[in-house]
Amino acid sequence: MPKLARVSYRELAAKLKRAGYREIRTSRHPVYYLAERDITIPVPRHPGDVPIGTLRAIVCDPTS
Repeated sequence: MPKLARVSYRELAAKLKRAGYREIRTSRHPVYYLAERDITIPVPRHPGDVPIGTLRAIVCDPTS
């Protein structure tokens, strides 16, 4: 797997939306959903960048 670059929450949200995900819930953590593959991804909204481990979990686990 190539090295992951640090991204902010806004950048990650924009990338998910471009990939076809839509935001279905905006409680504590927004949740993005891809209907074609029935994938749900909760994304933490904290100050600063999204941790690399969280990005790796989002990328590596297509059944989130």
